Amino acid sequence: MPTAMPAPASLVNAEKLPRDLSPWSMFMQADIVVKSVMIGLIFASIVTWTVWLAKSIELAAARRRMRTALKKLGAANSINEAVSLVDAKRGAVPAMLRAAIAETRASWDVADKYAIKERVAARLERIEFAAGRDINRGTGVLATIGSTAPFVGLFGTVWGIMNSFIGISEAQTTNLAIVAPGIAEALLATAFGLVAAIPAVMIYNHFARAIGSYKALVGDASVAVLCLVSRDFDRGVRPELRAAE
Repeated sequence: MPTAMPAPASLVNAEKLPRDLSPWSMFMQADIVVKSVMIGLIFASIVTWTVWLAKSIELAAARRRMRTALKKLGAANSINEAVSLVDAKRGAVPAMLRAAIAETRASWDVADKYAIKERVAARLERIEFAAGRDINRGTGVLATIGSTAPFVGLFGTVWGIMNSFIGISEAQTTNLAIVAPGIAEALLATAFGLVAAIPAVMIYNHFARAIGSYKALVGDASVAVLCLVSRDFDRGVRPELRAAE
């Protein structure tokens, strides 16, 4: 009676191999380090889209307010008229108007109107910088995620492949079916890194262009306020500004 030949070491029982290699199944079966990497990348992706939503709303509102204020500045013929037209209490343009009036009142006894204009321009420039800094807040995290997420995902991949090679050594077989699930789980970490990084880079570049456009509007407002100050000086309305204090 013929005896059954022992199965070669390279053959693997198909029933013992994982059949479900869906992303969720691979995530649940991944090593704790790889799983931690993927959870961190998921969190980074959530942060990216949260910043996109919040900053999009903020930028849209800021540009709308700035365009409205610019129209009112263009319709004004003096600083006092601009203050009455721009009735908002917060924002770059109201801050510019307050700074221009404050410097003009503080320099009421100075004869050199050009020196006063320079000081007004310096105050307006600082407000421009502050407005740009405020609108830029929150975009730095997008640059960080976009530049580091691929490497974090690569770390998870390297760690997972190391574990797969350790599994090859322990199983004493080179059958790909033994290590394929581990390698697939490791590569999933790289995919998570790309999913987190690519939107972050694209959103960051979009915001860079949008913020540049907003800063240009702030610069236009600064020039408009300075023109109103110069116009008032040429009309000799400085005592009027002082009396309004």
